[in-house]
Parts: sequence; C-alpha cells; structure tokens
Amino acid sequence: MADISARKRIWGWWWFDWASQPYHTLLVTFVFGPFFAVVAAAWFVGTGLDERTADAEAQALWSLALTVTGLIIGFGGPIMGAMADSSGRRRPWILGFSLMYVVGSGALWLTDPNGTNTWTMLAFFGIGFIGAEFALIFVNAQLPGLVPEEDVGKVSGSGFAFGYLGGLAALLIMLLVFVEQDDGKTLIGLDPGFGLLDADAREGARAVGPFTALWFVFFMIPYVMWVRDRPTGDRISFGAALGIIAKALKSVVKKRSLGAYLLSSMFYRDALNGLYGFGGVYAALVLDWPIELVGMFGIVALISSALFAWVGGKIDSAIGPKPVIIGAILALTGVVVVVLFMNREMIFGIPLPADFMGWDEFLGVEMPEGSRLPDVVFFACGVLIGGMGGALQSASRSMMVRHADPAAPTESFGLYGLSGRATAFMAPALIGLVTTTTGSARIGVSPLIGLFLLGLILLIWVKPGGEKG
Repeated sequence: MADISARKRIWGWWWFDWASQPYHTLLVTFVFGPFFAVVAAAWFVGTGLDERTADAEAQALWSLALTVTGLIIGFGGPIMGAMADSSGRRRPWILGFSLMYVVGSGALWLTDPNGTNTWTMLAFFGIGFIGAEFALIFVNAQLPGLVPEEDVGKVSGSGFAFGYLGGLAALLIMLLVFVEQDDGKTLIGLDPGFGLLDADAREGARAVGPFTALWFVFFMIPYVMWVRDRPTGDRISFGAALGIIAKALKSVVKKRSLGAYLLSSMFYRDALNGLYGFGGVYAALVLDWPIELVGMFGIVALISSALFAWVGGKIDSAIGPKPVIIGAILALTGVVVVVLFMNREMIFGIPLPADFMGWDEFLGVEMPEGSRLPDVVFFACGVLIGGMGGALQSASRSMMVRHADPAAPTESFGLYGLSGRATAFMAPALIGLVTTTTGSARIGVSPLIGLFLLGLILLIWVKPGGEKG
C-alpha cells in the first residue's frame, strides 16, 4: 500500500462510482426500467386489460421487484459489514458482489419483447441490483480511511459527480449507438449496434444489459489496482456478526443524533430511490414518452446530477452537509407535487395548449398526442431530480462519515445501508398499493411526498457535526 499514493487511492475509489453508476442510470431509471414497463404493459394488454389498468399493473410489478430487492439489501448489508470490519477485508466482498452485478445485468439481454419471460428477467435484474448495492456499502465504508474528515464532503461530492459523468457517458453511447426508435434507427439515424443488432427484436434496447456489465468490468480496473485493504487477521462467525449488529442497534438508542439521522435518511432516501426508480416509468406510462425521449431526459438529469453533486460537495465542505440535505429535500418534494398534479392535458387543473414553443421540432422525435407543456415541465423536473438527488446523496454520505464509528466504519455504513434499505420496500410498495387502488400510475407516486416530509422533520434532532456536536 505504501507504493500507492493517496491521490491514486482516491481516484481508484472514484472509479468505482464511474463503473457502477450505469446500473442505476441505464437499468433502474432511463433505459431498462421504462423498456420493461412498456413490455410488461403490452403483455398485460394482451391478456385483455385496458391500457390504463395495464399501465398500473406494469408499474405495480416493477414496484414488487424493487420491494423484494430492497428487503434483501436492507437486512443483509449490516451483517456482512460487521464480518468485514472484523477482518479488515472489504475487497473480497466487493469483488464477489461485483460478480452478481455482472451476471444480473448481462442476463437482461435475454428479455423477450413480448413479455413471456418477465419474471425471469426481474429475478436477474434483482440479482444485479443486490450486487451493486451491497458492493456500494463496502466501498462507502472505505471513505473515512482515505481522507481527513475536513475533506470528506469534497471527496464524496466529487466521487458522486464523477460517477454521474460515467452514467451520462454510458447513456449517451446507448442512445446514439444502440437504442432503436420506432423507425428502427438510433437517435442519430444509425442502425442499432452499427447494423449488428435486430431493431425488430428490440436488440438495441436489450443490449443495455451486457453493455452495463462490460462497462463495469472495464472501469473497475483502476479500483482493483489502487484501492487496498488493511487486513487485521481476525475473523468472526455469522452468529457473532448478528451479535455485533444487535449491540450496534442498541447503541443507536443512546446516540440521539445518530438515531435521528438514520431514521431521517431512512425516509428521505427511500423517497429518493422511489423517485429514481419510477421517474422513467412515469414518463413512459403517464406521458407516453418513447424510450429515446426518456433517454434524453436522463442526459439532462445526469448533467445536473454531476454539477450539483460537485457544487454540493463544495458547499458541504464550507458549511456542512445538513443545509444541503434540507434544501435538496424541499426541492424534491416540490417536484413530486408538480408530477402528481400534471398529465398530458392539464397541470394543477389548468387546461394546457396543444403546442408549446415549437417543442416537437426542438426534440426531433415523434411525440404522443396532447399538450407539449407537460414535456417541458417534466424536463425541468429532471434537472431538479438529478441535481438535487446528486447533492442529497453526496451530503448524506458525508453526514454519515461524521456519525460513523472510526473503529468499525463498515458496520456503521452497514447500519446506514440498513436505514436506507430496511424500508426500501416502503416507497415501491406504497406506490404499488396506491397505483393498484386508484388505477393511476400518476397518482401512484403521491406517497413520496409524505416520506420526504418525514425525513425533513426528523432532521431537527440531527447535529451537524455528528454525535460530537
């Protein structure tokens, strides 16, 4: 480790964000999620359901996938974190979960556009997603050992910004080279995969799975080369790890600021993940956007994510993470309110004009019938979802470093992962319940408002500097 400079270790740590971000960008939010929603909805229509009910059923199915994976991630992360802390060895866990990431994402190539293997593909998506999230817990726990506390906010923000740039680059490649439009061409008029892929079989969109897997494998190389463990030589059993987690949970009760922060982040991160998981699905099902337009929306969101995460890191270093977290929650709550009261015909009950400032010609893609103004508004929402979401995640990681136990950082971040994932089923489950009950994919996102506000209220008891003040 002595021959690897501190600068290289930081860059290696950042490269993990670059390598792993496409799972969230391409698969959860902007390409596979909307593609799956459209495929599932079409399959439900084929069973005799009307379009609105089919859309609701498709969103509910996606909710189920995120709910199940959230439960597994939430309750498994802290246990494995405790085991890794005892030995000081995190890389083997990271590399093992990386294998799940690669297998799960790569298998999505097999998705049938007719929806016949929907459940199998959801299972592979879940395997990859679990791998991505578990690996992130261990990588986050390496941050306290990389830099002094005063640099944590800046390094965390820059890491998220770098990761979002990676997601942006991957999304641009997918849209320009692979994802086919209704005319069988990509966004710039190419045959999918330079003519190697069958547009009729949706092979361009399906290629997002293996592309994400290969991207991860290649760009993990700097991390593998430059980030090392400090093994302790100790090992503990699974049962002992459970005991450590039980003890850690009891200690949280005595640490008012830490307990309040874990509860707060449990709610607002759950809401943010719900917003990420359903943003593209909402655009596809409620606004009837084609996949390429969802991708363009993703480009806008990722550019703002990188910029706001970087700026948020600077603000964090100057005044601390708590003000950044509060501002981001307020902005994201406003976004959900706008989305809830908007559809193709009206916004906040006000009828909308059919066209808006030549929006059709500007986008250059075939648009669904109805007013163009909701498209413009939702693009603006994309700026806030991406930007404020990036700042929120960066500042949240920084705040957790201030509350983490220096002797057991992975255990602490395992609890952080638990707080973010123990109820990760909540947002998808509530969205699924409301969607099914109302039969509306639009109204289905309303529970996110309550989750954001609960997180905001609990921040009242969180000390800006952690337990020490």
